[in-house]
Amino acid sequence: SGDRVRLAVTGGTVEIAASELIDVEPEDQFPAPPPVDADFGVRYANLIRASAQKHGVDEKLIAHVIAAESNFDPKAVSRKRALGLMQLLPETAARYAVVNVFEPAQNIEAGTHYLKDLLARYKGNLTLALAAYNAGPETVDRYGGVPPFPGTLNYIRNITAKLAQDANNSPTKSIARNAD
Repeated sequence: SGDRVRLAVTGGTVEIAASELIDVEPEDQFPAPPPVDADFGVRYANLIRASAQKHGVDEKLIAHVIAAESNFDPKAVSRKRALGLMQLLPETAARYAVVNVFEPAQNIEAGTHYLKDLLARYKGNLTLALAAYNAGPETVDRYGGVPPFPGTLNYIRNITAKLAQDANNSPTKSIARNAD
């Protein structure tokens, strides 16, 4: 209104001079694909399974990372230049010899390999590996653990909650519950 801008933020509104507003950068959120493409478990299951077996990384972890990173959009591009299903930065794609970052098999293969390397770097600590996948290993190392970024904290919480839910819904778990 006039020379003032009112911004709606979590917890209320903020009013500033329009001249002070340089840019508004929302969190990267990729829209849900059309319902026709809803069953991505089928579309990418073989690629996820092959990469999981090759690198010894849990299939469900890979699938949840893909869901969190790109919402299964193989053409996703973030404002930070992360690309494809597993949102690889160009330098990460190059490190893992990806020729076409938008090709699902190459993207999933490189992203899974990167996850494996991060899990090894952080001695199997899933929380630190996910923080590094999201914010970068340099950032995790600089903070000596999970950086206090809301986006990174939500990312870790989202994926670990889904993995816990998967574990609670596994056939082995239900057999054990029935045996009680």
